[in-house]
Order: sequence, then structure tokens, then C-alpha cells
Amino acid sequence: MALLEGVRVLDMGWVLGGPFAGQLLAQMGADVVKIESPEGDLARGIPPHFADGESSFFLSVNRGKRSVAIDLKQSHGRAVFEDLVRRSDAVIHNFAPDVPKRLGVDLQTLKKINSRICVGQLIGFHDEGEYRNTPAFDLVIQAQSGFMSLTGERGGKPVRAGYQVADLAGGLYLALGLVGALLGAARTGEGREIQVSLFDCQIALLTWQAQNYFISGEVPRRNGSRHHMIAPSEVFAGSDGRYFVISPTGDAFFGKFSIAIGHAELADDERFATGARRIAHVDALAETLQSIFSTKPAASWVDLLKAERIPAGLLNDVDGALGHDVTALRGMVETLVNPATGNDLSFLGNPFKWAGNKPLSYPPRLGEHTRAVLAEVCAYDAGRIDELVREGAVATGERK
Repeated sequence: MALLEGVRVLDMGWVLGGPFAGQLLAQMGADVVKIESPEGDLARGIPPHFADGESSFFLSVNRGKRSVAIDLKQSHGRAVFEDLVRRSDAVIHNFAPDVPKRLGVDLQTLKKINSRICVGQLIGFHDEGEYRNTPAFDLVIQAQSGFMSLTGERGGKPVRAGYQVADLAGGLYLALGLVGALLGAARTGEGREIQVSLFDCQIALLTWQAQNYFISGEVPRRNGSRHHMIAPSEVFAGSDGRYFVISPTGDAFFGKFSIAIGHAELADDERFATGARRIAHVDALAETLQSIFSTKPAASWVDLLKAERIPAGLLNDVDGALGHDVTALRGMVETLVNPATGNDLSFLGNPFKWAGNKPLSYPPRLGEHTRAVLAEVCAYDAGRIDELVREGAVATGERK
């Protein structure tokens, strides 16, 4: 039995954060119905890479869902949506704060239709005052939240994370929060709303950096790959120019590490004898280690250290990470067949593991499941669905 088997979620999210949360819920076994306008999710057309007409951006966060295209601006389309709400457990969306009430997808409105419905709302900053309608692009959140101040080389220009960490972290928090809301609704019989702010999530992830500031008053600064509290713990290069990382935390590990690299004297060096001293003399330590590591290829050092169970690893590009043996062992790359074309495409696997879990289905075409969902969930007959299609209240099978 899947973790969320029997739970139906109406996913009204678009572009990234909301749909990512919906995909996570699908990966836990929920029946996720993607509610789209007849024009479709904007992400379907984001360049530059496409497979069978769908953007890689869209494909990456919409597996395991069924697509129903509804025009909520039409009264008959609204009625269809309300019938789905009556037979569902939750609605998630990432609209701007003033949109849900206008669209009638806020908790107060939906509870009049289904008192047990839960609502998961992902916003950018805040739902009141000057931040209510402030655009919340991922880059802006990274900058405003302090994240970018911690990312980059010492003394250098701040840089964004290599992927959209604000949007994706927001999706993670939204999925987790919705599961909590569903659990509460199951216990009380009353629907609940969980609101997640992209800004809040990034502030929450400051964890020990923020705690250090609260205690010391010292403002954390970017430090490249180097850890602020552990030394050595950063990137080095082997004689072949390939990068690798080491992190022998604690005095015992450092002593073992020093012996493993053939320089036991480092552990006895007054500058490096304790963790505090290694931090105080981290530049000298890093320079010494780089001179040592420049004598052998990176892989040789990593193999040597791993044999002694000392934390170390090669720095992989994305292709190397996707081809890593652990990626294969953990089933983190899956091949799916597009049912419309018969073409194969690789996708990332499911990070949630339990006995019997199966790969998600291929991302849906716009309106691909409108007929099936309305017949199965709402018990509409074919004639009624045909009439809704003629009226433009719903759409079936269009490609974007």
C-alpha cells in the first residue's frame, strides 16, 4: 500500500514550486489531478529543451499526475471544479495571495463545498501589506533571504544556487505541511489550511548560521566551499586538475586522515592540533594540503581516504552524478515511455522508498485525463462530458 493511497489532491500549481509539491505527493502515492486552464501550465512552453512538444521544465515536476483542463471562468467549468472538490481531500496552489479568494479556491469557500478539504498555499513573501503582491522570483528570494550572501567565494561576488533552491524548498515544505494538514483533518473531520512562504523557507534553512548570529552577533559571510566551523572541509584539486572534497571532522578523524595521506606530522603540528586551532590556521592548513594533493590524481586520493573510512568524494558534474553507481543502486533514474508517441525518456527517480513502490506515470498532456477523471471521480456520462467540451467549460487532449 502506498503511503498516501486513497488520498486525492487537486494540484492547481504552475511552473515549479507548486507542481514540485504535487509530484512529491504523487511519489508518496496520492492520486494527484493537475487542474489546468485550457491554455495549460505556462511551464509547458519554457525553452530551450523539449521532448515530444513538452518542455523539459514541465516534464521534470509533473510525473504521476492526471491532467484535467477546466475553464474556471465559465459557470459550468466552475461547477465541474466544485464536483471534483467534493470528492477530493486537498487542493494545492501557488497563486499570488490575492488570487485564491478571487478564484474561489480559498479554504473558506472550498469548505462550503467539502468541510474536510485541506488547502496548501505556497506564496512568495507575505499575504498582507506591501509584500502581498511583490513578485517572488526564485532569484529575488535567494537574495532577500540572506542565502546568496553565504554563497560564493570569500571576498567575491554573491552567486545564486545552481538550481532553484527557493522554489524547490518551498515545494518540499508545502508537501510536508499538506500531509500534516491531512492528518489533522483525518482526526478531526475538519479541513485545514497550511500556508508556506518561499521567504520563510529560506529563513528557516539558515539554521546554524542564524543561531551563530543570535549568540555571537557575528554576521556569517560566504566562504566558498570551506566550512566555517570544520577544518579541513573544502574542495581541493589533484595532480590531474580534478576537484574532490574532504571533511575529516574531529581530532580523531584528523589524526587518521594525516596518517592516511602520509603526513602523520600534521596531527602533531601545534597549529593543527585541535579543531579550534585548525580553524584559526585554516589558510595555512589548506595551502599545506593542496601542496600534498597536487602530487597524485584526485581519484587516487579519494580511493585512499575512502578505504580508511575518511569522508571524501570526487566532485561530479551532473552527468557524473546521474551515472554514479549509487544513483543506479537507488533507482534514481527511471526510463518511461510516452504513451502518445512510444518514445522513451529518462526521468529522476523517487526519493521515497518503501516496499512495492512503483515508478510514476509519464507527465500528462494537457487535458489528457479530462474524460477519464470526470467519468471516474464525478460519475459524468459521455454525453455530459461532450456537452462540457462543446461549451468550452473543459478541454480534452490538447497539446501545448
